[in-house]
Amino acid sequence: MKEVNILDSPEAQQLLFHPRTTKESPAPEHGQNLTVEVEKDIHIGCRLFTADKSAPTILFFHGNGEIVEDYDEIAPMYLQQNINFLIADFRGYGWSNGKPSFSSLLSDSLVLYTQLKKYLADNQYSPALFIMGRSLGSASAIEIVSTYNDDITGLIIESGFAETLPLAQTLGIDLSAMHISEEQTFNNGQKIKKVTKPTFLLHGQLDELIPLWQSEKLHAECGARSKELQVVPGADHNSLIAIGGMYYFQAINQFIVKASGADDWRKRRRKFKTKTKKASL
Repeated sequence: MKEVNILDSPEAQQLLFHPRTTKESPAPEHGQNLTVEVEKDIHIGCRLFTADKSAPTILFFHGNGEIVEDYDEIAPMYLQQNINFLIADFRGYGWSNGKPSFSSLLSDSLVLYTQLKKYLADNQYSPALFIMGRSLGSASAIEIVSTYNDDITGLIIESGFAETLPLAQTLGIDLSAMHISEEQTFNNGQKIKKVTKPTFLLHGQLDELIPLWQSEKLHAECGARSKELQVVPGADHNSLIAIGGMYYFQAINQFIVKASGADDWRKRRRKFKTKTKKASL
């Protein structure tokens, strides 16, 4: 019989997850909806925003209480940086069905990665693929990259956590009193040791939900030679974009350019456009 993790108990799930549901809506300009079946009768809603199929793509996992549609106004900022933006929900969030759980969050992320990567390849998108996770989504992102390290281009973490036990304590769950060790949780701090691809971490200086030390520990434990932690002064858990503004997206773009060689692609693209323009004169 399969062992059930205590974090999959109804009591823990009620405290860990705050799903919002919605009916599937038409994607905005430059976007398209994708639905991925992660197991029989369980599907996850995703939305892909395309700047250019030759551009790098971010596969993004959002934070708790958020859904795909929350990023409809943010996605164009990535497109302005010539980055494709593919965002995935969790079970029970948005128009996805099923109920969220600790175990399914991790297993679903691996299925989503393999299915969405295949979709991108089948539709002739660039193989440059970055995995990004914000807050709770950092567990999905680190799970993917620690498992498929050699296949991805880089890892981006916003407001991520290394240790689950203190985060659970903040949320009102005393896991240590249940005799749960860190190794039985998301265990991001240990998993990120397996990551050797370029890694970029962003964190708000005044984050009280997931304090800055959590990202500092992720940065220290990360196995990548090329790794950077960018602290946003004055920002808390939910205000990195509001305070960072366009710098937030430019910083991510600079990391992607360096990690993927996208600058060479953009130079070729500008050169091609210049030639095309001259030819039409």
